[in-house]
Amino acid sequence: MNNGKIGSFRDLDVWKKGMTIAEQIYQFTTQLPQQEQYGLVVQMRRAAVSMPTNIAEGFRRRNGREFRQFLHVAFGSSAEVQTQVELCRCLHDVDLKSVDSLVESIDHFQAMTMSLIKSIQVLRDT
Repeated sequence: MNNGKIGSFRDLDVWKKGMTIAEQIYQFTTQLPQQEQYGLVVQMRRAAVSMPTNIAEGFRRRNGREFRQFLHVAFGSSAEVQTQVELCRCLHDVDLKSVDSLVESIDHFQAMTMSLIKSIQVLRDT
């Protein structure tokens, strides 16, 4: 970062958190049964990758309104992942500590995302 300014989406803590969650989802889905390979595994990975991807794309738009929209998409993708993780808890014999850790990480990501959305709104309104 230069002079306190954010030069890249890679400087955003929320993007870093999204990347970490995507990595965790890839690892988590390896414990799902083979019959989920083209079901939950694909869905979860796609939604998890969408989280940091939308943050990066929105940041590059260089427009506050568009960036907020992409942040909302990332937030929605995080809700998808969270629901799918909870579904895994119900349907499959998965490590419950992993589930709890993922849910906590996603909650944190959602709080960070909403905070950023609100801060962009405040900047726009001033």
